[in-house]
Amino acid sequence: MNYPHPIIAREGWFFLLIAFGLSACVQFFFGFWWALPLWIIAFFVLQFFRDPPRALPLAEGVVLSPADGRVVVVERCIDPFVEREAIKISVFMNVFNVHSNRVPVDGRVEQLNYFPGKFFNADLDKASLNNERNAMVLRTDTGEKVTVVQVAGLIARRILCYVRVGDQLQRGQRYGFIRFGSRVDLYLPVHARPLVTIGEKVYATRSTLAAF
Repeated sequence: MNYPHPIIAREGWFFLLIAFGLSACVQFFFGFWWALPLWIIAFFVLQFFRDPPRALPLAEGVVLSPADGRVVVVERCIDPFVEREAIKISVFMNVFNVHSNRVPVDGRVEQLNYFPGKFFNADLDKASLNNERNAMVLRTDTGEKVTVVQVAGLIARRILCYVRVGDQLQRGQRYGFIRFGSRVDLYLPVHARPLVTIGEKVYATRSTLAAF
């Protein structure tokens, strides 16, 4: 989950090796201009898999953003994974955002549920219940339940989650990755107070989405 090379995500090493290796080979045999489109793709892949370290805010009783991106939902709804009323906050990640997913609160993993599904644009509301997704339910030390859902998008085809039921997680801890465009949904207790609005840009660990 945590590893000593935070600049480039390990999930991207294979893709980077292929992209840069192919670009170098084409340039060696055919010249720079033939390789230029491949170099552009290689640098796009490099920026997609960047994974910079993040400083942890000192404030207590807050919910940190689990992903970089843009807030697309702030509403009251039903949490379908624990069947209760909840405050839902969704963060949409485009292909230019960092795609490492981080834990929003300190807590123990109570449930992990993977659901195969479709690949609608993750910016759409129907993606939350129809797309491929992985739901993690955390219980905090104060007994609050927080559901974090990784949702695949139009291009995304692989959700990665590295935790197991029973794991004790710390906020800001890296726990998963979604390849090539996606979203993360948070379902919070109804007494949680949202601190963001629709359209706002947020950053994993650095941004605070809500407070208890």
